[in-house]
Amino acid sequence: MKRNSIKNTRVNFQVQKELSSIIRNDIKDPRIDPLTSVVMVEVAPDLKTCKAFISVLGDEESGKNTIDGLRSAEGYIRRQLAKNINLRNTPEITFILDQSIEYGVNMSKLIDEVVHEEDETNE
Repeated sequence: MKRNSIKNTRVNFQVQKELSSIIRNDIKDPRIDPLTSVVMVEVAPDLKTCKAFISVLGDEESGKNTIDGLRSAEGYIRRQLAKNINLRNTPEITFILDQSIEYGVNMSKLIDEVVHEEDETNE
């Protein structure tokens, strides 16, 4: 796996921060869940494309609706990003639903259940 340069890391962080702000404050689409967060952003070194990993706290349907809402507002989001960040190119954004947080919570619950059952059998 190739390491990101310092410049690319800074660009990723700045785009993530601005995307979070735009999604939280500017977009009024009812499909987008209020508990939406931008987990990670990967901007290509040539600044042409960007993958935004989005996490939604809620059920699977609200996640799909949020991604659909973000995809329909992609032009507006890109325009706002161009206004707020001074980059040579404003990247085309691809929104990806990230379920790693939800997966971690489920695994933690399963581990807690096993530990609790083990404690009950040892007593």
